[in-house]
Amino acid sequence: QVQLVESGGGLVQPGGSLRLSCFASGFIFSNYDMSWFRQALGKEREMVASVSPSGGTTTYSDAVKGRFTISRDNAKKTIYLEMNNLKSEDTAVYYCRSGGGTWGQGTQVTVSS
Repeated sequence: QVQLVESGGGLVQPGGSLRLSCFASGFIFSNYDMSWFRQALGKEREMVASVSPSGGTTTYSDAVKGRFTISRDNAKKTIYLEMNNLKSEDTAVYYCRSGGGTWGQGTQVTVSS
């Protein structure tokens, strides 16, 4: 069945970095856009970044532009989110989503001193 599994979340100090991964299975990964979303406590889920099937086109929310980088490895069926200069407002559960509408289970990122 179609499945997305995120990993790499954790606790980091402000200004620090984390790299999230999302492994996909059960569908032709290289055919689909892939995205990262996040949801902070008490807030709506929001799109953070997306990447085209080839990896050649990426988009970012204004909140993370210049700090986060989305990428993919189609051979490994995995997308990544490199997060630098993290801020307390980046604290959230991060989800990956396939272009077919499947969601992962989420991974918690907490930015705190």
